[in-house]
Amino acid sequence: MNKELKNILNSKEKIEEMELRYMKEINFFIKLTKEKKLRLVEPSEELKKSYLEKSESNMVSAKILLKNSRLEEAVSLTYYSMYNLLMALFFKSRIKSENHLATTSLLEKIFGLDNSFVIFAKKERVDKQYYVDFKITKKDVEILIQKAEDFNLNLFDFISKLTNEKIKNYRDKFINLINFN
Repeated sequence: MNKELKNILNSKEKIEEMELRYMKEINFFIKLTKEKKLRLVEPSEELKKSYLEKSESNMVSAKILLKNSRLEEAVSLTYYSMYNLLMALFFKSRIKSENHLATTSLLEKIFGLDNSFVIFAKKERVDKQYYVDFKITKKDVEILIQKAEDFNLNLFDFISKLTNEKIKNYRDKFINLINFN
């Protein structure tokens, strides 16, 4: 088989693999929607505000834990600081998600925002919270917190610039995604 044909076949396999992953993800969203774990809700400025406050509290606590060398716990609260800010975004957009994976995935799919750092932070949280065979340094946690603060600042800015028109567009994207046939 010549090289060009091999490249075409490899490309086709990659495309098919991506399509399969996409279909699995769509089915996951549809399943969560049927379970009412992912749905549209009425606007709630109060819930958005509560999640913003939670996010800030988590970050303050993460820094206190870091200062006191409670590194595993600092990692967890750093992640939750970001996650709670995501929840504020979702409630501002009148979308409710009760699933961490769906929330981080929809950050990219609906809002077009990079979700890679939140996914990394979630993995770090799970590793530090549930397993014992890892090594973590104070410097690692300092870097995690700094990057999380940057993420939170950018996301807070994004939330503050949301207009009713943008919210409607994001909700429409969400509806189109979960009504995929």
